[in-house]
Amino acid sequence: MSIWGKISGAAAGFLFGGGPIGALAGAFAGHVLFDRGAREDGEPGIVFTIAIIALSAKMAKADGTVTADEIEAFGRMFRVPPSEEASVRRIFNLARQDTAGYEIYAGQIARTFRDRPAVLEDVLDGLFEIAMADGVLHPAELEFLERVADIFGFAPDAFRRIRASHLGPDEADPYVVLGVEYSASEEEIKRTYRLLVRENHPDSLMARGVPEEFLRLANEKLAAINTAYAKIMQERRLAS
Repeated sequence: MSIWGKISGAAAGFLFGGGPIGALAGAFAGHVLFDRGAREDGEPGIVFTIAIIALSAKMAKADGTVTADEIEAFGRMFRVPPSEEASVRRIFNLARQDTAGYEIYAGQIARTFRDRPAVLEDVLDGLFEIAMADGVLHPAELEFLERVADIFGFAPDAFRRIRASHLGPDEADPYVVLGVEYSASEEEIKRTYRLLVRENHPDSLMARGVPEEFLRLANEKLAAINTAYAKIMQERRLAS
């Protein structure tokens, strides 16, 4: 049996062998020509293959509707031999019926590449591509991506960096509010925070002769700075 032929067997198990868990447990070594992220021998394994197909399908379903653009985006992630397209499509179509169980597949991928975070980021990039293929990032899709990133072991600041690479900066992002990089050190964050507090404190504005009507805005900005700083400290488990 060819390696891709094992996808056909797994597809049958996916449909008739007790659902996705049965398919994953019953699959043996195979490979998928994933654009990036294969082992050095090019074979991440049939379990990984099924997991990435299913997770991609469930990503497409996260907003309730799977569009042709999302299916096309999934197709760009794989180079599937024509003889196996029907089997891959069968797995994808079954998995896309709902989002239930996506954490299982995300966990399988995380375990497969637990020592290669760059590969996990490649997978997350692919999921972002699927989510945004229809031109809209639905809140449910963002929640899905955040949860997958957490399962993959990405800290909140790392997820924000990945998100920003696809969507641009979020004005509510605490790192954007403080104007520091995601990789900023604790010392740099604290130094920047203290500087911003001094510059935006109402007393400082009054000393600079700023009109009184600007003080309300200064208080709002100061509150946003304090909130952003507290969030970063909490996420990094640092003492403020």
